[in-house]
Amino acid sequence: MAWPKPTISKKQVNKAGKFLVDNPVVNEQSSKAFDVVNHWRSCHGYPINTFQATLRDKLKTIDPKAIVAQRLKRLPSIISKLKRFESMQLARMQDLGGLRAVVANLKKVRTLQNNYTNSKFDHELISSKDYIDNPKASGYRSAHLIYKYKNRNTPEYDGLFVELQIRTRNQHAWATAVETMGTFLDHSLKSSEGPKPWLEFFSLSGSAFAHLEKTTPVPGYESMTREDTFSAVIKKGKELDIREKLMAFTVAAEKIHQDSRRGAFHLVILDLKIRSVTIQSYSQANLDKANKEYGEAEKRMSNGDKIQAVLVSAGPIGDLRRAYPNYFL
Repeated sequence: MAWPKPTISKKQVNKAGKFLVDNPVVNEQSSKAFDVVNHWRSCHGYPINTFQATLRDKLKTIDPKAIVAQRLKRLPSIISKLKRFESMQLARMQDLGGLRAVVANLKKVRTLQNNYTNSKFDHELISSKDYIDNPKASGYRSAHLIYKYKNRNTPEYDGLFVELQIRTRNQHAWATAVETMGTFLDHSLKSSEGPKPWLEFFSLSGSAFAHLEKTTPVPGYESMTREDTFSAVIKKGKELDIREKLMAFTVAAEKIHQDSRRGAFHLVILDLKIRSVTIQSYSQANLDKANKEYGEAEKRMSNGDKIQAVLVSAGPIGDLRRAYPNYFL
């Protein structure tokens, strides 16, 4: 396999990222900017691949049953992050290429984390963030190690960043639920954006998991006892019907995976009452019809129908599995 190599200056990369933030409408210029960003992002594929080989080797003795996943950051997430952090430049974004290790428990998180930080490594560890001892207000908990790639055999990739996330299965369950709900609610819940009741639920549940793992509670909930935290999660979960919604989204994910139809847009409607899902696909030329029918579904939601609807742009339905891997882990 021929891995893409950096052929564009960082100045051009930064310029392209800024252009896409300032010009959301698709045109010839934005298409060129996207090509630049896509090339820069794809250049992280080789460093991630070499890191993954090392990670899997380390896990053979630490946790052979661990889940390992790798990804290149999606364009909407890149643009969203550039918007949130106005001073950030794309060429300095540290999580374009990411690896994740999901291990059984906190002890194994620390073992793997220490294995990396205490081992001789050519790559430079430039940042270590412990969101387990210091969880985010959103409820997010994980250990992050960010490396600057360095390899004498492939110096063309030197300087690219690779982010390694290490988390427990409980922490991953929380993150997966946030990602899933955020997509179907059309809000970036993981960035603390969206309806307050949902943000409160995930903060609470993150703190509940912290109690289970005997680590630092989420900020804002330090004074709550373990039992009070669990009770609050149960109460809020019932108010939001979160169990029913997540079960229905699981049905949707499986249905999407099995569907072989093609289209530029897919309207996914989940009937929460009977746990069924319907998917309607539309071509690019029928986007107006897709938006109209999406609007009709939203009207039904506002009138009290027990449904959830989302219009997803992801090409062939099979691509949804790659675009939203959290559904399938």
